[in-house]
Amino acid sequence: QLQLVESGGGLVQPGGSLRLSCAASGSTLDYYTIGWFRQAPGKEREAISCISSSGGNTYYRDSVQGRFTISRDNVKNTVYLQMNSLKPEDTAVYYCAAAPAYRRCLGYVLRADSWGQGTQVTVSS
Repeated sequence: QLQLVESGGGLVQPGGSLRLSCAASGSTLDYYTIGWFRQAPGKEREAISCISSSGGNTYYRDSVQGRFTISRDNVKNTVYLQMNSLKPEDTAVYYCAAAPAYRRCLGYVLRADSWGQGTQVTVSS
């Protein structure tokens, strides 16, 4: 049973950076497509990025394109989300999620089966 645990969230000033990690256990990440999602207070959860099982294909929501970078290290069984030039509107709980590798990214959207518990990111001065 795949389990996902996010870490790396916190409080950061506008313009700052954070790197989120999504560590997997119970299975090998090579077999999974991974997506990052976020949910801001009072808003619906939204997809923001997706990476193929090999890492060869990455996709981003327009609002994070050029600021966020998704990557994966299948040896470490971990997926990352590097977030630069953070804005107050990036404040949200961030989740990683997984789907079997045959289920590909639909652009930056992933129909995921397994979810982490989330990590809070707050961008404020």
